[in-house]
Amino acid sequence: MDNDKQIIASRQIKSITYLGIAINIALAVIKIVIGLLSGSLALLADGIHSLSDVATDAAVLLGLHLSSKKPDQSHPYGHGRAETFSAGLVALVLVFVGGAMIYYATMAIAREEVTTPRIGVLIVAIVSIIAKEWLYRATKKVAIKSHSPALYANAWHHRSDALSSIAVVIGFISLELGFGYGDQIAAVAVGLMIIFVGVRITGDCLRELTESAIDTDTIEHIKQIINSDSSIRQWHKLRTRTVGREVFLDLHILVDPELNIAVAHEITESLEKALDEEISRPVNITVHIEPDIPDLRE
Repeated sequence: MDNDKQIIASRQIKSITYLGIAINIALAVIKIVIGLLSGSLALLADGIHSLSDVATDAAVLLGLHLSSKKPDQSHPYGHGRAETFSAGLVALVLVFVGGAMIYYATMAIAREEVTTPRIGVLIVAIVSIIAKEWLYRATKKVAIKSHSPALYANAWHHRSDALSSIAVVIGFISLELGFGYGDQIAAVAVGLMIIFVGVRITGDCLRELTESAIDTDTIEHIKQIINSDSSIRQWHKLRTRTVGREVFLDLHILVDPELNIAVAHEITESLEKALDEEISRPVNITVHIEPDIPDLRE
């Protein structure tokens, strides 16, 4: 069952990422061509930003490929961390992109650069905003459903592209109103937002790499599933962690001391099945069975 979840999730991640590659390439070509023809440095930089999205899309696919490998002797818990490292790479790209936007915007202000507003630039920027915001929402939806940290990071990279296009629109409007630095100021604000997102995603990756527990809602759901099994008299020492998209957990359960080994084993099998059916992401569970005696109760 866990393998089926992984396969379905992998297909969804691949589909939305390949779609993202196609959209990013198309937008990059349009922005760069129009930017060169119109002399708009903002749109040209935005086109290069769209091109960088293709690189992060490739990083997501590479992380997915590596994390989908079956456990082996060297990696008995699987290769899910590859997807976490992929998310970290995308987050670092976001920080770099945000920093680059701030740098070039401040340099443009220092050089007192003012461009002439062109309607073609505005149209391309608006198309980019619509396309990338839609791609952000679609990618984020799949990322949440599949619990993919790399895809979630990539979704925010799509939104950063939409935000940079918003800066181009603001620049166009400000030039029409006679304020020559609206584009640069908007770019600085967008750059700061992108850096903030990149830092936040990096923090999430570090928490996973330091073996932090899974989210509180999922833990509560797990507790409800355990408590709903009347064969389990008591339980304790529940521990959880994530490896990529998978949840690893272990716990001790107390059962009737008169039960034979076969029946006790059936209880653990039933618990594993319930967790697999009710938790949306793959679950790997290790259960330690104990007799329900006073000395072992907590």
